[in-house]
Amino acid sequence: MAARIERIVTSGTFSLDGGTWDVDNNVWIVGDDAEAIVIDPAHSAARVAEAVGGRTVTAVLLTHGHDDHIRHAVDFAERVGAPLHLHPEDQMLWEAVYPGTTPDAEIVDGQRFAVGGTELIALHTPGHSPGSVSFHAPELGTVFTGDTLFQGGPGATGRSFSDFPTIIGSIRERLLTLPAETVVNTGHGDSTTIGDEAPHLQEWIDRGH
Repeated sequence: MAARIERIVTSGTFSLDGGTWDVDNNVWIVGDDAEAIVIDPAHSAARVAEAVGGRTVTAVLLTHGHDDHIRHAVDFAERVGAPLHLHPEDQMLWEAVYPGTTPDAEIVDGQRFAVGGTELIALHTPGHSPGSVSFHAPELGTVFTGDTLFQGGPGATGRSFSDFPTIIGSIRERLLTLPAETVVNTGHGDSTTIGDEAPHLQEWIDRGH
């Protein structure tokens, strides 16, 4: 059976720099009836595990280290017996939640993750955080951008460890170079396409966020 994409929306909080906000997160499951990769199992490990069902989880991929994306990831990974992957440049964010520990594996730019007869390719897209990663699935016509690119522009860069020129560079060089029809599956909110977002790059640069 061909690989497919499923989305679950979970709700919780995001905390950084002394503030806390209510957020809804997209959790992405990619795979077939036998196996799956889970991207950003946020807020409810039990709910995400229920959605996975009896499938084998081959990897848990984290787009970045902000606490709304990782706080329940260890619980989820332990429930399903899968290794947890994070880019090493977000280690300081990881340690803010899990002091003195490291994830199971480091994500390397260009790394390929096979599942259900398809592949996800890691694209290092820093800016929202130093270790932010997007995952391109060419055969599925999609890219999972975490909080790097949303419908309407870049992810937030007004908090610690983020940088606006860096995220613009990542979007310009790593994401907007993908085929226009590529579906952008985001960390929060609705999906979009590369073709819908690309014409607005200069607008985002001019507004500065």
